[in-house]
Amino acid sequence: MIITLRVKLGTVWSVDMELDDSTVLADVHLAIQRAVEFDNDHLYTFFVARNECAQKRFLLGDENEFVFSRKLSQLFPLPDKHSLFYLFDYGDNWIFKIVLTRKRPHEPVAGIEYPGVVNETGTKPIQYRGPDDWDEE
Repeated sequence: MIITLRVKLGTVWSVDMELDDSTVLADVHLAIQRAVEFDNDHLYTFFVARNECAQKRFLLGDENEFVFSRKLSQLFPLPDKHSLFYLFDYGDNWIFKIVLTRKRPHEPVAGIEYPGVVNETGTKPIQYRGPDDWDEE
């Protein structure tokens, strides 16, 4: 089945993506990287927690092989009051919140490639800021 996830970076940017519910987290990582147009050159992990700053987190990383074996269908629905987060680049700490939208799951549509972006709002963040990217104060 095809599900729709909303990936949000604070209030700055969000994207709705359609993915097969059999997609593993490592492929979700790649889909987010393509959508946000970052270079895929840093470590990453996923975690489930009440909020992005929570110290109590259930890690879904490569050290426990969850990124290569956990399918979206195995994660959702999440425990009550918990969310899925994607942390990219441990230095810059890009933290994306991932939620399952209310859009009903559906069968794949012939001719449509998944994963795919169906909606995008806001401004994509700049991964590497140069001196010309900073607003003058």
